[in-house]
Amino acid sequence: MNKKGVIIGVIVIAIIGGIAASLPSSSEPENLTDERLRGTISTSMGSPILGDPLAPITIVEFGDYQCHGCYNWFVNTKPAILKEYIETGKANLIFVDFAFLGHDSPTAAQATYCADDQGSYWDFHNLLYSSHESQIDNGWVNSERLKAFAFSLGLDMDLFESCLDSEKYSKRIQFNNQQARDHGVRGTPGFFIISSDGQQQIIGAQPFSVFKQIMEPMI
Repeated sequence: MNKKGVIIGVIVIAIIGGIAASLPSSSEPENLTDERLRGTISTSMGSPILGDPLAPITIVEFGDYQCHGCYNWFVNTKPAILKEYIETGKANLIFVDFAFLGHDSPTAAQATYCADDQGSYWDFHNLLYSSHESQIDNGWVNSERLKAFAFSLGLDMDLFESCLDSEKYSKRIQFNNQQARDHGVRGTPGFFIISSDGQQQIIGAQPFSVFKQIMEPMI
């Protein structure tokens, strides 16, 4: 090949490479950033931050809305966490989905972000756990029930239904599920307590005393 042919070939390869590099990866969720990296965990696709974003401790909760242990923690432990740590500015909390227990689990998780589009993430999150039923995939968080929950909160139903039916946030849930697996979470609920000193894992719906024992030295 002559010199001119080599130059043209290099230019063609460079153009093709530039096009390939500019194409978005289908495996990556949109708007993924590291702005909310907590310890080694990316929470950028998780819930809005509950509490002071600048609090010295972050509690990352991995959960599934069909998880009965998650419901038990929500009822029995979380109120004390809110009172003693979240409301006092000592800690904040981020919920990251690990939606694996049943067919309806990813749909329920997606619905919370459809509610978040209307500024109602935590209202919807709390309503799901308050309405929890112990049997997995019995229909209590199927698409129709999720829409009924949204209606009860006064959400714009056209927006909510369009979001849910289109599976707008399916990649977001996939990303969160992978975060759980990458960090050794094998069941729900699973927690990481993170501060400038490092991060510690808590497995299962432990009582408030277990959280307090870990968090007090971090403050």
